[in-house]
Amino acid sequence: MDAIVADNLRKEFGGVVAVDDVSFSVRSGVVFGYLGPNGAGKTTTLRMIYGVLRPTSGTAYVMGHDVLREPAQAKKNLGVMPEETGLYSRLTAEENLIYFGRLRGLRGRELERRVVKLLQKLNLMEKRYVIADKLSRGQKQKVAFARAILHEPPILILDEPTLGVDVMSAREIRRMIEDYAKEGNTVVISTHNMFEVERLCQEVAIINRGRIVYQGSKDDLMRISGEKEFEDVFVKLVRQEVVER
Repeated sequence: MDAIVADNLRKEFGGVVAVDDVSFSVRSGVVFGYLGPNGAGKTTTLRMIYGVLRPTSGTAYVMGHDVLREPAQAKKNLGVMPEETGLYSRLTAEENLIYFGRLRGLRGRELERRVVKLLQKLNLMEKRYVIADKLSRGQKQKVAFARAILHEPPILILDEPTLGVDVMSAREIRRMIEDYAKEGNTVVISTHNMFEVERLCQEVAIINRGRIVYQGSKDDLMRISGEKEFEDVFVKLVRQEVVER
């Protein structure tokens, strides 16, 4: 079973088409890059998949569950790190994780164990009692990442997980993504960082002006394009310069 299936997703805002009948699938157990230039429809697509936006038409499936007809079952399988961290500014790093852990049904010592484990892995123990409003951008990103994986979901959706963070924080987040994927989980990443795509992703879908222009193996796309750097591949594809050889 595919982890995620987008089935003719379409979203209009006041007559403007942001996502134009997008369809793609994400195999279980892969790191999948969902890429595109600014304004292409990436975040809108992801928000429809994890249930923040309702599609104008079409639907999506998460582990076989229709996100419109079975939203609770679909969301149980997801951990989400949105583009904006969404942390409560007056709660500490630890309190944010405890709060969201309880929303996910975690309690007592098990919740405490998971919170401490993630704070340690992400080098946040010294910041556990600092309110989110006082954390740096990188520290907020790491807390948001910890929140996404706290309940150990089989699928992660990460929207710009290292945007605006320092080099060391970005390395820690990438390492955690790699470790999470190695455990057999599925990870969907939307990013502008082509280095991350090269390092982390096995498969990609590229959206431009609301439509998918490529989906498949990253390695196949490199072969088709004839380029050595994925950034060059991406630019050529967006400019419609990639032709099957």
